[in-house]
Amino acid sequence: MTGILMQDSEFQHNFHTHTYRCKHARGDVADYCEMAIRMGMKTLGISDHSALPDDRWIQGRMNFIDLPEYAAAIDRAREKYTQLRIVKGMECEYIPEHESWYQDVLLGEYEFEYLIGAAHFFLTEDDTWVGTYGGTNSARALRQFADYNVSMMASGTFDFIAHPDLFGNCYRHWDDDCTACTRDIIAAAVEYDVGLEVNALGIRKQAKKSPDNPFPLYPWLPFWEIASEYNVKVIVNADAHRPEDLQGKTGEAFRIVNDLELNHMDVHTLGNQSQDITVNA
Repeated sequence: MTGILMQDSEFQHNFHTHTYRCKHARGDVADYCEMAIRMGMKTLGISDHSALPDDRWIQGRMNFIDLPEYAAAIDRAREKYTQLRIVKGMECEYIPEHESWYQDVLLGEYEFEYLIGAAHFFLTEDDTWVGTYGGTNSARALRQFADYNVSMMASGTFDFIAHPDLFGNCYRHWDDDCTACTRDIIAAAVEYDVGLEVNALGIRKQAKKSPDNPFPLYPWLPFWEIASEYNVKVIVNADAHRPEDLQGKTGEAFRIVNDLELNHMDVHTLGNQSQDITVNA
């Protein structure tokens, strides 16, 4: 089934939202809630880049000291904006030595309701961290990127993986190595029952891409064409770094899902299930 169009303004359930605390976004939880209500949205999952006990990658992450206030801001918003379903989340790299911290502190002590896995950095077989922006530019790097994503899903910690086709930021042309990487990631998502995200921020980036930029960015369509061969769950998110971006290009992201007949996640199963909602997919 092709040609099903959804307007951005019809997008109602976003689980990928950043606050000013990550140092490259704008607005706090309340700002996003007020915008979501004006836009007629039903669900707002707040998922800033995770604080980490060792303040690793601090230039683009929440400071560890900010974690209590971040959680409190979400709790306050739930009390104030009762007409909106607000879900407490975090976007995290998977750091194996911190696995118990994700479980005991984020999901336990702070009662986070979902965690997003995201490979902005990936761990190689020699225990070196490599940045995905610029680092996934060879066959070897693609294999390592895939292996890292597989280990992230195998941990059982994450509900879905953000922008799994992020390697399009620095890999020029689709080839057999891209296909192998993609199949490894998608097969693991099926095996471990983890969703994969069609990321609307990537579409917004594509719309603003310089003519001199040779890279396809993301979402990279061949990745999702391969995904259509599998019984894999996907989710569309805005990846909003400003309140006004809560619905930006989500209609185009849903067109990928609908044109390829991908299986959108049931958002009733993601996070707090206290309200009755319907996915517009």
